[in-house]
Amino acid sequence: MRVVELGGIGPGPFAGMVLSGLGAEVIRIDRPGGRISPADTILLRGRRSVAVDLKHPDGVAAVLRLTDSADALIEGFRPGVTERLGLGPDECLARNSRLVYGRMTGWGQDGPLAQAPGHDINYIGLTGVLHAIGPAGGDPVPPLNLIGDFGGGGMLLALGVVSALLHARATGSGQVVDAAMTDGSALLLAMTYGFLAGGLWSDERGVNLFSGCAPHYTTYRCADGDHVAVGAIEPQFYAALVHGLGLSDDPACATQGAPGTWPDVRRRFAEVFATRTRDAWAEHFAGTQACVTPVLSLTEAATHPHNAARGTFVHGDGPLRPAPAPRFSATPATPATTPGARPEQGEDTRSVLAGAGLTESELDSLTRRGVIA
Repeated sequence: MRVVELGGIGPGPFAGMVLSGLGAEVIRIDRPGGRISPADTILLRGRRSVAVDLKHPDGVAAVLRLTDSADALIEGFRPGVTERLGLGPDECLARNSRLVYGRMTGWGQDGPLAQAPGHDINYIGLTGVLHAIGPAGGDPVPPLNLIGDFGGGGMLLALGVVSALLHARATGSGQVVDAAMTDGSALLLAMTYGFLAGGLWSDERGVNLFSGCAPHYTTYRCADGDHVAVGAIEPQFYAALVHGLGLSDDPACATQGAPGTWPDVRRRFAEVFATRTRDAWAEHFAGTQACVTPVLSLTEAATHPHNAARGTFVHGDGPLRPAPAPRFSATPATPATTPGARPEQGEDTRSVLAGAGLTESELDSLTRRGVIA
């Protein structure tokens, strides 16, 4: 599959990275002389880079030539921008009726906020996600930009594009995929809304099972200042946790109890966890059913024995980075197919456009006039 990616930031490039990691040929359209963010070192891996001025009609015409042979196009501009450029879905689908046109925005292609600016924190704030994260009585805590930009944004776009590609292959007809971070972050709350509907979730911050207030589903500070994560939800796992902490004879800790007992039990657990270092607890609970694991830093995670055994992170041929996922039995990623660092901006301009049918004289003319680089 060939995907043309109109250069953007954040969730759009993430979708392109995911599709590239799954085997698609992704051609990114960069702006000549555009600034490269440090984050793009990873997000732009596995691409071919074509530098084209989309504000010039001849640059737009060159990109339209690329869409003629593409399976999909993805873009992350505000609604209406690509239409004003002459690269909207109507123009592209008129030339290639099988094309999947993937659109990544925060608010969606329509609705009262469609033209409003925003970022991850705004989108998850509007859908209830941000309200639910943080301590009881405290302020909402932004969960990095993982939920709006990437989980509810770029990943949703990648899934939408793949689904529409299956439809196009079966029917011969392309379509537009409207991936909005508000829609995606709301979708990620499906189980939470199920709990809410069943009376098992209070619409307050920091008082529910997965909010970090339960003694058996939270983090604890250890003697060295590092932390362990505890996820002993099921009774048998909780029993293993209590046994490992040496609290089996403590009546208050004997059962998971009602939420009203949680603060006291959590204090007791915290006192015990504070007596050893993080790594000492990790070794102590290794091989048990207590669901206790160390909270690792970004650099530590790459060297953990489990992650190392699975190759979850890639060290060679570029910066430290997560490996492509998921994994396939028939078409596994190999070192030769695992994307490395991002390409240099415009390094593939002439070869890609030549493959789309532009002649050497046309390419020379576009280069002289600064339309391509």
